[in-house]
Amino acid sequence: MSQSLHVVCPQCDAVNRLPAERLGSDPKCGKCRAPLFSGHPLALDAARFERHLTRGDLPLLVDFWAPWCGPCRMMAPAFESAAGRLEPAVRLIKVDTEQEQGLAGRLGIRSIPTLILFHGGTEVARQAGAMDAANIEAWARRSLGR
Repeated sequence: MSQSLHVVCPQCDAVNRLPAERLGSDPKCGKCRAPLFSGHPLALDAARFERHLTRGDLPLLVDFWAPWCGPCRMMAPAFESAAGRLEPAVRLIKVDTEQEQGLAGRLGIRSIPTLILFHGGTEVARQAGAMDAANIEAWARRSLGR
């Protein structure tokens, strides 16, 4: 029997049940028909972040950043590139700490950029400071034991 995963749609936030072996076969949302994976990070507000964290089974790699932060802007293309290589095994998310100060405070974000890797709804690893795409990908895989 194949394992099923819950995957939250990046467009409508519907929760889709998907056999694990279909992750890489360009699956579509059962509600809005949008692709479940785009190879790009999702920009989420606090409510959408909570839905992806609590309802989805995919590990989440979250970049906490701010528009005024030079290192954040420098790392953005690397994070974008890493999304293309880590999806569909890991969902990459960007959270603007200026817009979501409550979430950043609750998670103890002290400096930006900060990457946090969540799996099973809990934090499994945290890294402050800018990284290049290869290091982002290697850190995520190592932190997940893959």
